[in-house]
Amino acid sequence: MRLGYRDIYERYRHNILSGLLRPGDKVPSVRVLADELEVARKTVETAYAILVGEGYLVSQGAKGTRVNPDLLLPKKAECPVQAWTADTQLRSMVDVRDREGYFRLGIPALDAFPYKKWLLLSGKAVRAMSAKEMTNPPLMGYPPLREAIARYLSVSRGLTCTAEHIYITGGYRNNLTLILDALATRGDKVVIENPGYIFGQQLLRKKVENLHYAPVDKQGLNVDYLLKYHSDARFVCITPSHHSPLAVTLSLPRKRQLLEWANANNAWIIEDDYDGEFHYTRKVLPALKSIDNEDRVIYMGTFSKTVMPALRISYLVMPRTTLNAFHEAGEITESAQPVLTQKIVANFLAEGHFFRHLKKMRTLYQQRRQMALDALSLVFPDLFDVEVNDGGMHIIAFLRHGTEDVHLAKIWQNAQLKVSPLSEWYNSPEKRYGLIMGYTNIHSSEEAVALLQRVAKETREWFKA
Repeated sequence: MRLGYRDIYERYRHNILSGLLRPGDKVPSVRVLADELEVARKTVETAYAILVGEGYLVSQGAKGTRVNPDLLLPKKAECPVQAWTADTQLRSMVDVRDREGYFRLGIPALDAFPYKKWLLLSGKAVRAMSAKEMTNPPLMGYPPLREAIARYLSVSRGLTCTAEHIYITGGYRNNLTLILDALATRGDKVVIENPGYIFGQQLLRKKVENLHYAPVDKQGLNVDYLLKYHSDARFVCITPSHHSPLAVTLSLPRKRQLLEWANANNAWIIEDDYDGEFHYTRKVLPALKSIDNEDRVIYMGTFSKTVMPALRISYLVMPRTTLNAFHEAGEITESAQPVLTQKIVANFLAEGHFFRHLKKMRTLYQQRRQMALDALSLVFPDLFDVEVNDGGMHIIAFLRHGTEDVHLAKIWQNAQLKVSPLSEWYNSPEKRYGLIMGYTNIHSSEEAVALLQRVAKETREWFKA
């Protein structure tokens, strides 16, 4: 049914009164709207004339027609917002992750990012877009990016892989979900570290029926415990280069022990190498996957920690026997990542900018970690202990006394210090207590001290209570 001028008038009047169109908003020209609605221009002109006459619209000649900037509208009634009913722990973690503040976890040094170079590469990628690249993107990722990642992993992480083994995804959760969709069957036992990455725990609780935990000590995952209680596990999820959150490294004997178990039991090890590039006192450690001679490790990497979280580009290295399974699962459950962003990242790697950026960040992060350690020692000389590990992007201020790190974290969070309570990362009565602090965006020693002094008085009072 063709619209009449009254229909167009009512639609615009309703949109203005309901707030969908606000005072000052521009409306389409008569010609454009007539073509869009497939009506005569006279029909649109009549509707606009009535709206102008009643004061809803104003015509500004060559500047077009707009909603009257001086229009006084009745106050819009606020719709009640349904409260998020997720558990308290998850709500708290999301708040710490997403709200702006200091000491945030997992955020790279954004002030040191090579923005100009990135903009040049972005412009180059846009100008080079072809018609073919504007169709459906390749499911497993943009081929030049897969090739660049394979070369990088070979040089920097010690992996033996080709572009054929690389699958580009949209992040950690996509990686983990894809692995389970491709290889897991209902009832498979999955073991994760305790403590472990909080959002990984939340995801696995939703997706896995048979989920268990294995403790972590100063040598990383306790493999003896795994073999004693969960030798029948199908999957083990691990952060061997830098444990999340304790930042310890899985010892070489335990690495070999874990690989031998996986090979003997036809099990899979999911290696999350989320910040393995950042070691400060020695050369970068090779990944667990680099000594995996039997191809039992599924390696997961990300650009969120090395470039920026907003990229939403991660990748996994598929064992050669699983390529078909991943392809099939991906076709059913995954959406390929946008080609344009992948092209930019591919050029960032291929032209050497990524390596230079990592080298710069290693030096910078080592300096900023020391700033955080010095500030803690100066402001709280008798309240916290810190175990300095070889790298990573955060430290843990362990409580010398008490166990209420959740309440203490709230005090700091209220002062915009987005620390996380260590105890919430555990899934057992045996816990350690402390505050997990990201240091990558501290700009000076003076800033680090000033930030901690925000909470110095309340923190001391809390310890005395």
